[in-house]
Amino acid sequence: MSQTDPELLLQELGGWDWELCRRELPAVLPRLLSLYQESEDWTEHIRVLRILTEMFLPHISLADLEQTFFSKVLPKTLQLFDNLMYELSSEAKGLTSQNTELCSTVRHLLQTMVQLLETLTSCVRYVCTLQECVPLESIRTLPSSVLYVIKNTFTHCKDSESVYCGHLHLISDLLQAMFKETYSLQKQLMELLDMISMGSASTEDNITDMVSVIHTVLEICSVISNMDHALHANTWKFIIKQSLKHHSLLQCHLKHSDILSGLCKDTLLSFHSCLQLAEEMKMSEIQEGTDLRLFQKTVKLCRFFANSLVHYTKEFLSFFSDSCSQLHQLFLQIYSKFPPSLYAPEILEVHRDEISRVFLVSLDPLINQLLPFSPFMEQVLSEKLGLPPEQQLPQCLILVTIMDKLSSQPEEVQTLWNTGKSLSLFSALFFSFQQCSGELSLPVCLPEVISTGQPAVPITLYHYVCVHLCSFIASTLPSHFPQLEYALLDAVLGSSMITSLLAMDSWCFLARYGTAELCAHHVVVIAHLIKSWPSDCYQVSALGVLLRRMLFLMAPDHQAKFAHKFLPEEVENLAVWQHISLKALNPDLRKRVACQLCVAGLAQCRRWLNSRRALGELRPVNTALSVLLAACNFAGDALEAELQASVLGVLGQFWTFLQAKQVSDEPRLQQTLCLLLHLLEFFIQALDAKLITQVFALQSSLFQLEDPSWIPPDHVRLAMVDFLSSMGKVFIPQEAQRQVVPQLSCLFASLLADQTWLIHQHALEAFTHFAEETSHEDVVPQCLNSEETKNKVVSFLAKTRQVEETTEARTERMKQERITCSAQFMKMDGELESTGEPLAKRACHPPSEEQYKSAVGTMEGAVEAVKLLLRKGSPPAWLAVKLEALHTAIAILRDSVR
Repeated sequence: MSQTDPELLLQELGGWDWELCRRELPAVLPRLLSLYQESEDWTEHIRVLRILTEMFLPHISLADLEQTFFSKVLPKTLQLFDNLMYELSSEAKGLTSQNTELCSTVRHLLQTMVQLLETLTSCVRYVCTLQECVPLESIRTLPSSVLYVIKNTFTHCKDSESVYCGHLHLISDLLQAMFKETYSLQKQLMELLDMISMGSASTEDNITDMVSVIHTVLEICSVISNMDHALHANTWKFIIKQSLKHHSLLQCHLKHSDILSGLCKDTLLSFHSCLQLAEEMKMSEIQEGTDLRLFQKTVKLCRFFANSLVHYTKEFLSFFSDSCSQLHQLFLQIYSKFPPSLYAPEILEVHRDEISRVFLVSLDPLINQLLPFSPFMEQVLSEKLGLPPEQQLPQCLILVTIMDKLSSQPEEVQTLWNTGKSLSLFSALFFSFQQCSGELSLPVCLPEVISTGQPAVPITLYHYVCVHLCSFIASTLPSHFPQLEYALLDAVLGSSMITSLLAMDSWCFLARYGTAELCAHHVVVIAHLIKSWPSDCYQVSALGVLLRRMLFLMAPDHQAKFAHKFLPEEVENLAVWQHISLKALNPDLRKRVACQLCVAGLAQCRRWLNSRRALGELRPVNTALSVLLAACNFAGDALEAELQASVLGVLGQFWTFLQAKQVSDEPRLQQTLCLLLHLLEFFIQALDAKLITQVFALQSSLFQLEDPSWIPPDHVRLAMVDFLSSMGKVFIPQEAQRQVVPQLSCLFASLLADQTWLIHQHALEAFTHFAEETSHEDVVPQCLNSEETKNKVVSFLAKTRQVEETTEARTERMKQERITCSAQFMKMDGELESTGEPLAKRACHPPSEEQYKSAVGTMEGAVEAVKLLLRKGSPPAWLAVKLEALHTAIAILRDSVR
């Protein structure tokens, strides 16, 4: 054996057989290792490494592998690898098809890299053959070294487009070979690591090494996420498997938040890839072939990630206290891009169903696992989420899903969610529902099984939430009723009308589902709230609607007790009875209450009429008129003729002093006018010429005041519309026609031309009703004083739509209206109704980060809306000036935060 010439030594070793290598190992191995350390030539490096791994490694015992071989060979191997990578990156910058010499150099470097990877793979493969369980201390240097090579090689492949400056075609075959060999090396290493044995007595070094392995593989996951589905999935499978396998040893050392973050990120990436493929197939109208197969593979990858999340969360949930926002965001982001979200891409139903059936179903068990976890509850029910518009509906749907699952949970879990820390689940749902104005207005639909055994049918978001909320209320524990009642009342009194309606519907369900005593108790509480409320406001109106509905659900004996508790003849109770439909009462009680209300209401009106008629004292008068209206509407002809005559006589006295200027200046007098008009509808055929003349003179005067900018408020104009509609039943007395008929036609003409769509629509309906019934047929054409009005009436009668809005345009409009609604709700929720008393001083708290995020999100949404409008057509002339002003304002804001 040559003692001096390395080349002769290597040539001589080439002729050695297996037995000779084993026998000479002690003498030859030190010389080979020395030669390997001293070598500077890459080719010689690879040659020596191959001899070491193929001829001498098999003769080293497992116990001696680390000390004798890996600790001495692998550091130099990594140095060789780093040098190769450096040379590759440096030479690749100048790569061109014309520079053949450089091209040859780069290809040679890549070939050397492939040989290095092959050698490492054979080395790992050999260790796998030694025994079933491999102690980690016997191969300590091997995993970290190989993972370093794998990670950097995959990174090189991933960045190849930029590294090789667009000349990939010159080396693509070798780059592909390098990728495949790295793939094989990783697969072989994972097989080896799966054989690692770590008992309960494992040393701290072993635990540290295994944790390092898992964290490095996690880094590899982020590199290969978009490179190969199978590789990506298998890499994650290894992380999950090893984490669970060594659970007891590693649980306190793993970076759980990083692993969870990686899983969530890759789940979202795969999900977005699914949506992109589905969207492309819809646009290309190609539903089969390569794209479909890729779509199906990607959906299955999503399912894999969902299952991985479920398994990992199940084992390490207690370590996720600071990571619940990631899980919450995962659900929000997925559902924000999936139908029925307004922000979801358009995909075919078949693809939507496959994503739902394969992926979303797999994700569902994750919520079950998170329900008992208090930090997750605190995250989901937080008052400071500051979610962007596209995540409001997903938040609402998550809360509904939690409600559906909660009834099957233990009592302590139900208590956790129903009592909450800052918000209860009930309050959170109503708050979240209020934010979904766009989806409710469109409305979006969700599938729901209405009848057992029948397929799911699409129902509106409102219907969907209402059904699930009522189902949840039915399963709510009695001990959680305080939180339920608080949330219902808070929502009823809130600024969102549709949220208030949802609370009323739910409350009425509770009244029907619960005991008669519970219903009676709630009715009394609501009545006391109305009676004690210090001022007229929308909250009282909402309570009044709820009270009216609840009274229909009361048992007859409880209704009688209610009438005894809130005696109709007592003036202080009129504030309650003005909201009640007497149809809810049995006939005998209805007649008695109606008469008592009329007597009390008339007495109140006469007291005011016979006094100095101070406008500041109109509130009880309006209450009395509301009570008279309730009695007339629902008792009808059951009222005695003498009582009806008394009511009409009192009404006539009001019209003698009403003046247009007073009405325009005093909001409560406007309310009085509305009530008077509604009451006159009941007595419409009993009006004399004088009263009809007075009524029309006042209405006309309101449109002819000196201030041209003032018009009667919406509620006054609506009352006028209803009154005009009833005029079709009346023959106007001859002595009043000359004055009344022109005023009637002018009023109809003004209201038909109204720019407020609600009033315009009501005016069309009222005019149609009037035209069908009136005996004054010559008045009808006088009301249509313009060609535009005529066309609108004709279109209304023909049920022709004026403008056909596309689904896309309507959706975009809903998105923009959401911004306006959200701003209005924030404003209304921040204001308290005046009670005539100064408000107590409150501590001034600085705005939260979530409030800033929400405000900036609103600004961004408005910018996107303007961009969309600009793409659709030419902008108005003033837009440039307005944008310049906004630019200046934003610049001032920017400078103020520097």
